[in-house]
Amino acid sequence: MMPPVAESVVAVLLLGSGVVVLLAALGLVRLDNFFQRMHAPALASSLASWIVTLASIVHFSSRGEGLVLHTWLVIIMLSITAPVTTIVLSRAALFRRRQAGDALPPPLGQVLPRNGDSA
Repeated sequence: MMPPVAESVVAVLLLGSGVVVLLAALGLVRLDNFFQRMHAPALASSLASWIVTLASIVHFSSRGEGLVLHTWLVIIMLSITAPVTTIVLSRAALFRRRQAGDALPPPLGQVLPRNGDSA
């Protein structure tokens, strides 16, 4: 059985995680385009995952079996894969917008002529 203090800490952490995800959802609604919208959920989901992981560690460690750190493996994998997924999605969206002919900045590595220089 968990001590009441540990239960309270776990409850506060889980509620905090829910608040962070709610703020990310508000960011999805309020921001204008895809590139702005992907920023809020990517950061918030990572932060919310860290908070839930901390709540899990507190929960399982307070049950009397000692410090339990197995959940760190999950958050480490999430911290590695979430930014990679965000980058892949943004690159795919950028590619599609360039194919559609939208006015976007040129790709990296392409040299632009300076003002006054002939092209």
